[in-house]
Amino acid sequence: MQKTACIIGGGIAGIATAIRLACKGYAVEVFEANDYLGGKLSEIRLGAYRFDAGPSLFTMPHFVEELFQVAKKDIRQYFSYQKLEVVCKYFYEDGTTIEAFAERKRFAQEVEMKTGEKAEKILQYLQKSAKKYEITANLFLKRSLHKINTWLCADAFKGYKNLHKLEIFKTMHQANSQFFRDERLVQLFNRFATYNGSNPYETPATLTIIPHLEHNIGAFIPKGGMYAITQSLANLAKDLGVKFHLQSKVERIWLENQKAVGIVVKGEKRNFDVVVSNMDIVATYKYLLPDVPAPTKILEQPKSSSALIFYWGVKKVFPELRLHNIFFSKNYQAEFEHIFQKKTIYHDPTIYVNIGSKYEPSDAPAGAETWFVMINTPNNTGQDWDKLISETRKNVLVKLSRLLKTEMEPLIEVEGVLEPRSIEAKTFSTQGALYGNSSNNRYAAFLRHANFSRKIKNLYFVGGSVHPGGGIPLCLSSAKITADLID
Repeated sequence: MQKTACIIGGGIAGIATAIRLACKGYAVEVFEANDYLGGKLSEIRLGAYRFDAGPSLFTMPHFVEELFQVAKKDIRQYFSYQKLEVVCKYFYEDGTTIEAFAERKRFAQEVEMKTGEKAEKILQYLQKSAKKYEITANLFLKRSLHKINTWLCADAFKGYKNLHKLEIFKTMHQANSQFFRDERLVQLFNRFATYNGSNPYETPATLTIIPHLEHNIGAFIPKGGMYAITQSLANLAKDLGVKFHLQSKVERIWLENQKAVGIVVKGEKRNFDVVVSNMDIVATYKYLLPDVPAPTKILEQPKSSSALIFYWGVKKVFPELRLHNIFFSKNYQAEFEHIFQKKTIYHDPTIYVNIGSKYEPSDAPAGAETWFVMINTPNNTGQDWDKLISETRKNVLVKLSRLLKTEMEPLIEVEGVLEPRSIEAKTFSTQGALYGNSSNNRYAAFLRHANFSRKIKNLYFVGGSVHPGGGIPLCLSSAKITADLID
């Protein structure tokens, strides 16, 4: 008889797990509380404008490609993407702008011209980043850290041998400030801590592997925007026989004799051989496993940062802007102190502006653009968010208007807002944290929940709140680890 698997949550990791299990011969059903798939990787429409709602950077496309290879399907029938010529454009308060060209030598030359930092130094830094990735990737991205054989494999011994190269006893800021002389360049490479919701002044320098993904491998844009990733994988899953149930909130994981035997949804018990939760791990224990003792040491770890996002339909085209744009704070350290220590938003925040219509003109009316304007914020601990949002909106408009020499507010035709409270409500992400636990200490990678339950048979976990972490590549890695454990 064909084995059955239930996926709780239709986020990107849940869909990817469904694909992998379907390819292993399981009859798979996905239950999603919302009326759409993708979790944070979704879309919103405001009037004549379409916005990608969540993740806006696409790196490591091979993780998506691999799912089509496993399914023995032609990816060209589902999904396409292109590499960006300019990864990001950076704006500083002193008037400096730096374009991060995808071609490394050109990027290095740009940095040397704008900051005086030698091009050879940039290339050397990116080489170091690549080496750290080479040492850690097979261990952390492809294996469970909670199985003894992981620590006895060849990749582990390679890691032990090269541990000194990972700079685990330095912070990211210490490593960057010791490597570069120019503060603008230190700030540029410090920003990669935000890719997993961390603080560069606390997170270990091991995470300087992140620039490798963007500058050595590249940044990409899917045809149809970021939501096309969700759509293409959902279509692949459906073609493999996966059944999706929208607006079907799972009420409980059904247990018998320390074994997961199914779920309760809409008051009805449904039996399954395997249960996989793609729900935030804290919410999984709180709502779906209320009688199971929770691993409090792991679940009570400090959470990552959250975000405040304005979706603006802007009635003007800005040719000087790229797909990805960063307007830096003048005092980066103060900004992170406000986020992580003071639990509030700094008056001069770093502003990320993503303009999807640069590559998808149909997302906006002629002569207009879709602006996804994001600020890193603390997670939700009961702040007066209405006041903070109002103040931050004013500060953002003033900053952008000044740096772009254009009065921005009159150009905003439509507006949507996503903030920590609504992130928490829509995605069940604890405190609205975007990446689950923060990575602000050197042991953080080991303090994420495993992809399986030690106490309950046939129960597994996947997604950004468990190993290996948040973001599209790590969520897709999580799906592979989990599916391999089930196998």
